[in-house]
Amino acid sequence: MRTPLKASAAAATTMLVLCSLSACGGGSGDGQVKIMVGGLDKVIYMPAMLTQKLGYFEAEGLDVQLLTEPAGVQATTSLVSGDVQGVVGFYDHTLDLQVKGKAVESVVQLSHTSGEVEVVSNAAAEEIKSPKDFSGKKLGVTGLGSSTDFLTKYLAVKNGVPTEKITPVAVGAGQTFISALQQNSIQAGMTTDPTVTQILDKKVGKILVDMRTPEGSQEALGGPYPSSSLYMNTSWVNDNKETVQKLANAFVKTLKWMNSHTPEEIAAKMPADYAQGGEKLYAEAIRSTLPMFTTDGVMPKDGPETVERVLKAFNPNLKDAKVDLSKTYTTEFVEKAG
Repeated sequence: MRTPLKASAAAATTMLVLCSLSACGGGSGDGQVKIMVGGLDKVIYMPAMLTQKLGYFEAEGLDVQLLTEPAGVQATTSLVSGDVQGVVGFYDHTLDLQVKGKAVESVVQLSHTSGEVEVVSNAAAEEIKSPKDFSGKKLGVTGLGSSTDFLTKYLAVKNGVPTEKITPVAVGAGQTFISALQQNSIQAGMTTDPTVTQILDKKVGKILVDMRTPEGSQEALGGPYPSSSLYMNTSWVNDNKETVQKLANAFVKTLKWMNSHTPEEIAAKMPADYAQGGEKLYAEAIRSTLPMFTTDGVMPKDGPETVERVLKAFNPNLKDAKVDLSKTYTTEFVEKAG
């Protein structure tokens, strides 16, 4: 039987094939933009599809094609290679890319917390009570080098566990993540909604660290952790300011719409196959994650500094590197949109 997840993946693959056949790689001045999303069905990236469904891209005169990759690190690769003009993914990649000589900036900050949750399997719940118990454990992440990988390593280091003492395992999200927990391929792992809500509903695991709210982010990471964002190559932004402004206008409209509608109303606008656990469970997943989103697309105060501190705690590439945070984001477009 073909699951909704597989159907979505197949559709995404078809979209990518059609894109390559039509040679739509570079974007143009006629409002055509390709945006790669680090998992279109993840609630943390919900504003991308919701903006499409609300018709806000079209209202701005844009022809936006949304593509999907299971992990943000793969989406970033597509941006750097020029296959897409934008990525809806984690802001922290802009810092990582800067020290690698790539100029990339967030132009719309969709969130002020990570929206991530560390869950532990029922089988391992007695031996893993907190990140202090990560040593020797296999920990699930969406992909190696992804933001879930970054945050998992930070939680380990912050709690006295060296990164070499843990084993990150790339298990994606959704059913592949849940199966890995059930089969003991991982003992714990970091994921987002709707996967978190499905895990709790199936009674497969329990929440260990919840970073979906500002309070949870403060406790786990010591401050706001701007994550989901629309980021783009700085050179492309500078050459296509009118198009970027239209994108910012559309996304900010969506953030304001989300802030004034119920989880049920939001869920009703999304593709039916995103509600893999049923409509009620999907609305609950949205409800749990809504606190992470900004209402105006503006970078939260002290957010970039928190991200830099987190990354430097474990990432040898960043540890001694000088990062110019002012070049990792811009509020130019969202301030005009607001």
